[in-house]
Amino acid sequence: MSNLLHSLAAMIAALVISCSLPAQAEEAGPVETVDNPWSIDGWSIQTSIYTKHFDPEPDHVNDQNLIGVEAYFRNQWLGGLAVFDNSFGQPSQFLYMGRSWRLFGSEYWHFKLMGGLLHGYKEPYEDKIPLNQLGVAPAIVPALGFRYKWFIAEANLGGLAVVTVTAGVRF
Repeated sequence: MSNLLHSLAAMIAALVISCSLPAQAEEAGPVETVDNPWSIDGWSIQTSIYTKHFDPEPDHVNDQNLIGVEAYFRNQWLGGLAVFDNSFGQPSQFLYMGRSWRLFGSEYWHFKLMGGLLHGYKEPYEDKIPLNQLGVAPAIVPALGFRYKWFIAEANLGGLAVVTVTAGVRF
């Protein structure tokens, strides 16, 4: 639990700092008439509600206890941090950047692709994810999502091993 709290504190600090940087730059320079594409357009907080392993093993855990926070930028890019228990019950973190695209011209459906660093797979499961020799591995996570007003739900694909459904709020 202590690791979870430290991770959340670090994530919140990083997001607050990232929000304050554009404001400081605007105060120092002339007023621009064009919106900054990297200005934050919204936030979301999500939690896992369902997990399914495609090839379950006896030591797999389907309760990830995921808490994720994302910042959305005007140019459809996003950044986030998810803290969760991995498939083997170990505390893990995923720090990422990504991009979101609307599907079929719909304002409700989107496809999201995230890439970042995954930490937390330790002995005896460190070899369950590729390139984890240093305890941190690169990861790519595609997601299919639905958003209606403030409600957001997504199905996230973890490699070829697992799908996790998340739900939360966007503001």
